[in-house]
This record gives sequence, C-alpha cells and structure tokens, in this order.
Amino acid sequence: MSKFKFEKLIIWQKAMDFGEDIDKMTIPFPDKEKFNLSSQIRRASDSIALNISEGSIGQSNPEQKKFIGYSIRSLAEVVTCLFKSKRRKYISESEFTKLYNEANHLMNMMSAFRKNIK
Repeated sequence: MSKFKFEKLIIWQKAMDFGEDIDKMTIPFPDKEKFNLSSQIRRASDSIALNISEGSIGQSNPEQKKFIGYSIRSLAEVVTCLFKSKRRKYISESEFTKLYNEANHLMNMMSAFRKNIK
C-alpha cells in the first residue's frame, strides 16, 4: 500500500525506472568520465523523480507545476548527455534510440501532467 501520494503517479514510476536504466547505461563508461558525464547524467536522471515527488507533497498547484518544470529540465539535460554519450561512442546507436524514445515518452507524459494541474 502506498503511503505517499507520488507513489501512485505513473510519471514518478516511469521516472524511477528511467533513472535505473540510465544508471545501468553508465556502468561501462570509461574511468575518466566517473566524475564527469556519467555522474552528470545519473544526477540529472535521478532529479526527475526527486522533483516529481517533492512537488507532490503538500504543495500548492503553482508550486507543483514549478517542480514538474524542474523535472522536465532535468530530462532535457539527460537527453543532451545521451547525445554526448553517443558521440563519444560510450553507447550504441540502438541503446541511444531506446533511451531517447523512453525520454521522449516521459517528456510527453510530464508535459500533459503539468497542463492538467489546475
């Protein structure tokens, strides 16, 4: 049984899964990226779910919209890091496409969610 409102949100659940996918993707990155690109993309992907949950707790509607906006910005950061990862040949074209499509789906879900906040 869910104790917190955000646990029931599909966008939070998807963001949690996406963060885990990104974390797994960075495992084979070279050591030189440990404190650079791999750290950046993991923090940004974790920030998506973190902001969704923070915005759902006892916040006013404008405040919830603001936190969803932060989540969307973090997702845009992840997408840029995905492009960097592909350009540096840390991930394959197929891995990039899979994660890029997941990111696009999550972006559409979050945008729709934000529009529906009254």
